[in-house]
Amino acid sequence: MKVLLEAHLPTTLTTKGQVTIPKAVRDFLGLKAGSKVTFNRTKDGRVEIVPEDKTAPVSRFGALRGHARTELSTDEIMALTRGDG
Repeated sequence: MKVLLEAHLPTTLTTKGQVTIPKAVRDFLGLKAGSKVTFNRTKDGRVEIVPEDKTAPVSRFGALRGHARTELSTDEIMALTRGDG
């Protein structure tokens, strides 16, 4: 079981209404880039962040796993791994 030891983790709201979720919180919730979260208001007026899905998002490399064809050239494979393809 993961334990979040830090109790006070301030962050700053940008002009676009965005905040960076502190790393300790991201780690605690299992959040990665691309993870979706839901904000719920509790009965006592607090707001909680709840991960929508505990599964890690698929990386661009993971998305390609099992999809390479033998007729791809080296340049085509490199373009796929860079996200150009």
